[in-house]
Amino acid sequence: MLAREAMAGLNYGSPKAAAGLAEQARCVAGTSPTAATTLAAARAYTLSHQPDQARNALAVADRLMEQLSGEQRADTWFGHCEQKHHVHPSHALTDLGDTGRARESQDRALELSAPTSSMTRTLLTIDGAACAHHDGDIEQAYRRAAAALDVLPAGYRTGLIHARATDLYQSIPAQHHREPAVRALHNALA
Repeated sequence: MLAREAMAGLNYGSPKAAAGLAEQARCVAGTSPTAATTLAAARAYTLSHQPDQARNALAVADRLMEQLSGEQRADTWFGHCEQKHHVHPSHALTDLGDTGRARESQDRALELSAPTSSMTRTLLTIDGAACAHHDGDIEQAYRRAAAALDVLPAGYRTGLIHARATDLYQSIPAQHHREPAVRALHNALA
């Protein structure tokens, strides 16, 4: 429950609170590998600007994932399936600037995500756009993000998706604001 509560903090702008809850979840879980111990910590630390802790949490999550039982790997609210295991590192690794590993997680998560998982697939695409931005391909970054938003109904362009795309838009240097791809992203967010 603590790990799931931490996810709410991550998704709605409280990364420091989420990091605390994720740590509590890991402490409650103890040393045994459980789904709760693999959730939230890496993203929370990344968003709280604690990169060393984030990298450590990613390494721990990878180790623990290999030890989870079949029930703990189930694709349920409290389980931690392989798809979730790649979605969370996608965001953390993107924010850490580890674009190679982030893209690997994005690709695998997209393979494992149902075509109807619009929110997850859009978030992964925005992470991919942020990787392109980080790697210097500004036009590709904003073109990808705008295209991802354009295919969503307006009602889905809210909450976490809007926040993540807005973060990407706000990272754009002012000299690029008149470029067509950047304007397209701005229009998709409006």
